Amino acid sequence: MKACGIIAEYNPFHNGHLYQLEEAKKRTGAEVIIVVMSGNFLQRGEPAIVDKWKRAKMALAGGADLILELPVSYSVQPADLFAKGAIEILAGLGCASLSFGAESGNGETFKKAAKLLIEYSEDIDDQFKKQNEKGKPYAVRMEQAIAAVIPSFPINLSKPNNQLGLAYAKENYYHGDRFHFEVIGRKQAEYHDVNLSENTTIASATAIRKQLLNPLNVQNSSQAFMPATSLELLNQSQLINWNNYWRLLKYQILSSSLKELQQIYQMEEGLEYRLKKAVQSADSFERFIQTVKNKRMTRTRLQRLCVYVLLQIKHSDLAALNQMPTSRILGFSPLGQQYLSEVKKSSSVNLLTKINKLTKDNWSLDIKAGEVYQLALDNVKLKQDFNRKPLNIIDITTGD
Repeated sequence: MKACGIIAEYNPFHNGHLYQLEEAKKRTGAEVIIVVMSGNFLQRGEPAIVDKWKRAKMALAGGADLILELPVSYSVQPADLFAKGAIEILAGLGCASLSFGAESGNGETFKKAAKLLIEYSEDIDDQFKKQNEKGKPYAVRMEQAIAAVIPSFPINLSKPNNQLGLAYAKENYYHGDRFHFEVIGRKQAEYHDVNLSENTTIASATAIRKQLLNPLNVQNSSQAFMPATSLELLNQSQLINWNNYWRLLKYQILSSSLKELQQIYQMEEGLEYRLKKAVQSADSFERFIQTVKNKRMTRTRLQRLCVYVLLQIKHSDLAALNQMPTSRILGFSPLGQQYLSEVKKSSSVNLLTKINKLTKDNWSLDIKAGEVYQLALDNVKLKQDFNRKPLNIIDITTGD
């Protein structure tokens, strides 16, 4: 069976995602769509608006055939490591194609750009080190270094989906160019658009979340932009954002010594001192972030650091990123189940169907992430990980 892979967060699953799934299947001729989806904490350092099981249900209802969880050790990471984890899972499951959304370019453009980056990596690093504008964020400085070394670089790196697409292309290069790339152009809405338009049924996830989390959004003005299953699940759910974890995060920072904070993953450049100082006066997560961030320290980097603090992820916890990838099976269609049975023996991915006493050691960091995620929920019916079976599209209902 021919499989096409998609790397996603579905926060939440909306009409744009539905369009991508349909186009990916049509353009690649794939019989099976495999989605590697972030769990309860996401790439830009945010908790998901609803948990991974509800988002997996949305995706299955939208036409995905197999949903695999990207572990938190990769899901809350800069683009290169996020891509590394997801690509290794898809490659290990024998996917022939990879489809992703981008603001511009096609598959060959991204492959060409990745090859250029790798071939000129030493020159780019040298140019990066020569820069005097130390106050700028890492991403901006790197973009300037690339432009200086490769003036006609074919990808616009100021666009977030282009950045992720390029990270996928680099990983694909390291895997021997095994994937056919099918790039789906963003339709009608940009990644960071924060407003909903009355003239379309496609909007960015950012704009949809903004409306869903708005306490004045009584009429749910985002309903035109999502499939029925997504709407139903969201309407039945407590919606989550960083505000739900502010007191927990504040407690972690206040109760930890500077030495303990220094052990947190990505705690660099004396950030522990800034966190300690800012948390004393901040009365909300937003105020805290605004106090700590500066020109060099972007909001996204800080939010990721806050996830590491919240989950108490230390440098030592992520020392094994180069080992055989492990992924949790969240759900499947009959075709997805059939594909799993065909490739499971030859797969280089450690696939987990159930978390119990025998398998928990392979998923310990994600078990903790699920338990912390649920601390914000008022009504917890099931654990996020222990003894939960993969969802089957045939049995899916809108309840837990």
